[in-house]
Formats: sequence, C-alpha cells, structure tokens
Amino acid sequence: MLNFGEAQQRVLAMAPRMGAERVGLEEAAGRVLAEDVLCPVDVPAFDGSVMDGYAVRAADFAGDGPWEFPVRGESRAGEPLDALTPNTVARIFTGAPLPAQADAVVMQEHVERDGDRARFTRTVNSGHFVRKRGDDLRAGSVAIAKGTRLRPAHVALAATVDRAWLTVTRRPRVVLLATGDELRSPGTPGPVGSIAESNTLGLAAMARRAGATVAVAPLVPDDLNATMQAFEAALADADVVISVGGVSVGDHDRVRPALEAIGVQLDFYKVAMKPGKPLALGKRGSTVVLGLPGNPVSAMVTFAFFGVPLLRAMQGDGDPLPRSWRARTGRAITREPGRLEFARASLVREGASWIVTSLENQASGAVAMLARANALMVVPAERTELAEGEDVEVYLLEELGA
Repeated sequence: MLNFGEAQQRVLAMAPRMGAERVGLEEAAGRVLAEDVLCPVDVPAFDGSVMDGYAVRAADFAGDGPWEFPVRGESRAGEPLDALTPNTVARIFTGAPLPAQADAVVMQEHVERDGDRARFTRTVNSGHFVRKRGDDLRAGSVAIAKGTRLRPAHVALAATVDRAWLTVTRRPRVVLLATGDELRSPGTPGPVGSIAESNTLGLAAMARRAGATVAVAPLVPDDLNATMQAFEAALADADVVISVGGVSVGDHDRVRPALEAIGVQLDFYKVAMKPGKPLALGKRGSTVVLGLPGNPVSAMVTFAFFGVPLLRAMQGDGDPLPRSWRARTGRAITREPGRLEFARASLVREGASWIVTSLENQASGAVAMLARANALMVVPAERTELAEGEDVEVYLLEELGA
C-alpha cells in the first residue's frame, strides 16, 4: 500500500493539462485562468475623493484658522472640474476626480457653507480623504495571475481592468460509472437486497464544483465483459473516467481485471488510509482512470483527496490540494493503528478555540454521519488514541467539496 502523501503526488503527476478557451466574464467564475491578466492603466486612473465634501489645496491653510474660501464649481463622478486656482475650493462628491492643483478633501460635515463661500475650522493635510491614482494597481502589473481559480471578486477585477473576456482552461470531461449487481436507480423498485445507487450523484456534484463537466454512465453489473465494454465506452469520450466499486480483490470485483484487459496501465491500487484503502490509479493514452471504493463514505472521501485535486491540477489550478486547519479534540478517542484515518467530525467554535469532536459511527457505509459532519479529523497512522484537548489537523468538508 502506498502512503497517503505519495499517492496524492502520483495522482497530481499523472494529471494531463487541458487546453485553453476564451469565455465572457459572465461565464468566468469558477474557471481557472490560463493567462496572466495585466493591468493596462493605473487603477484608479486618477486621484479621487473618498468622501462628499470640498476639494482643497492644503497649502492654502496657512496660519491660524478659521479659513474662508470661495467655492468655484463642483466635481462629480463622470463630470470632473478641470483645475483649482489658489485660495479657492470646489464642491466634490465621492468617486469624483480631484481637480488639478487640489490635494485634499474636507468632508462636508466639517465645513460651514454660506452661499458661494465655504468656512473651515480645521487644518488640512495633503492626501486627506484622497484615493491616489494607482493605489490599487499600477499599469503593467499583474492584476490576476495565471492558475487562479476565479472567484466573483476576480471577475469584478477583470472588468475593472477593462477585460470583457478571459482565457481559461477547458473543463475536464468526466465520465462516472458505478458497478455492482445490487445497484438500482433511486426511486425505482428492486429485489430484496438491492441498493439505491447514490455515489455517482454525490461525486458528480463534487466534480462539477471542481470545474468539470460530468456524464454518468448506465449502471454496470459485476460481469467482466460488461465492465470492459463500459470502460471502453467511457474512455472514448472522457478526460477522466471515475469508477465506483469493484476495485478490490474480491471474487466479484471486476474493475482491475477489466482495466488491465483493455490496456489501462495501473500505477497503484491501494492506499494506506481509512476510509478508502482500495483505490486504483491508471491511464490509457491521455485519459486518467481513477477507481474508487464502493462504500459511499469511502468513495466521497477518496474523491475529495484524490479526484478533486486531479481535476484542479488538470485545469492548471496553482493550488490543487486541499488546505488543513488546526483544532483541539472535544473528547478522547481510541482506535486500531495502521492507516491514516480521516474521521467524520463536528467542528465548532468555543471561545478563542476551535473544537473538533469525532462522530460515534465511523462505518464507511454511514452516509448520514458524513452528511451530519462538517469536518474530517486526521488521526495519524501510528496513533492508537488521542487525548481530549489534543491539537489535531482537520479538513473542512465544505472546502473539500463534499
């Protein structure tokens, strides 16, 4: 069995890179940028006011106040005033450019207005309530770096630097197929012992959140020829084929022999982790095959740590692996050593600390516990127990896409 970290690195090393395409800004959120977006001009492009008030020259406030100046025009957003002569002021509004020669703004609450004259009782420093040209970005600088997964704020920034479209990586095409004689579609009748197939629905949602397009193949029975045919069909139209179930070494597990029979080169098929020991990685041509275990929790956890990073890496995501956090255990736990464990847990804030408590039922088929959890608590492979209050590593299920 491979250790967890090495298995992750092998998955990332096998990730093919997707080509690029241009999309409009309305379609860009969630995509991965395939180019550096440069800023063509200074942002903001002019010195502007951050307050409603009066544009002034700080040098005019010499000696002891109060000071009184005539008001010469106004500067509004979209309708700037050209220039300010010495010992005059101008009305100005938030977002409007400062007139030439002005270098400060006095907020209107601190000014007494009488007709066309304004009276000031406080001294003024140059730059007060002024947003300087280029404060946000300088012309020629990188506004958004290649490899960034675009959030709504990035889309707004792209519009700010006057881009109507962006070059992003193509979405990976994923085909999901579930194997097992016992499976049936949810909501359909079946014999005693049949199971409503749930894995592909959860995994499809995770894959889409990771930026892929997803197709789900018909259910595959535990038959070698049927399994081979299903994989052949999936490989013909996918960048990644994700199978669920049948990847172990049981009498009815057909995935490994089917993959080998159709020429998929397997890299590994076991990882020292819990849940999720049976996990196969292979490739035929440029298409990656990831075989997940059939138990629902095992399938989603392994996909979160291997499938999602694979899809992110294929899109050129500069940070494909999930990040972890630190918390204190809410209660002691004991376990059998041997494999790195990701325990379903509840993470809550208590005062200045984050407290993580493992849920009672850690069975790999207990989907309800995964739905109740909001975190996975990491238990090192060699540990047989964790004490209450011990510092541990945790992953947020929301960030894992699960």
